[in-house]
Amino acid sequence: MANTKENVTFGKPKVAGAIYRAVCGADVTVPTDATTDLDTDLKLLGYVSEDGVTHTMENSDDGIKAWGGDTVLIPDLDRTDDFQFTLLEVMNEDVLKAVYVDANVTVTAATQSSPKKISIASNSAVQPDCVWVIEMVMQGNNPKRIVIPKGVITEIGEITYKDDEAVGYQITVRGKADTSGNTHYEYMTVGSPTST
Repeated sequence: MANTKENVTFGKPKVAGAIYRAVCGADVTVPTDATTDLDTDLKLLGYVSEDGVTHTMENSDDGIKAWGGDTVLIPDLDRTDDFQFTLLEVMNEDVLKAVYVDANVTVTAATQSSPKKISIASNSAVQPDCVWVIEMVMQGNNPKRIVIPKGVITEIGEITYKDDEAVGYQITVRGKADTSGNTHYEYMTVGSPTST
């Protein structure tokens, strides 16, 4: 098979938004392709920093060694599947619910005499399992969708408040095995339909 430059691509966010989240539950439809409209329970988390999304898959390499140093057995590997990105819309209530846990964020709607009010309680509440969807467009305007059917935030980076840079929440989402044993799915369409 020859080299094909059309198979080389970038990963741009969809114009309408790139990262969506919903707490796992019976009401959330997990997408199974690259183009079907997303369930309305999946909430858009707005702008992401220019670093985009970093995906890291790691397997432990704790092989069993014999006397003398030869590796004689590699047991089942402990595999991690992490996605890291920085959410920039820090005044978006859905972003705040993702970072601080939904029950810890209280939103009071705006009235004629008062603006919308948001209060956050920071505590040791356990991050819930969530459906995460990452939407992007590749070369040739081909859509790609990464679906994490059961992901949990495992790390929140330092939050910096400065007058010359945007505040952001750098989070790491770890995919956990679903009922099929998969930690994430990737769907894409490539090229145009073939004519008959």
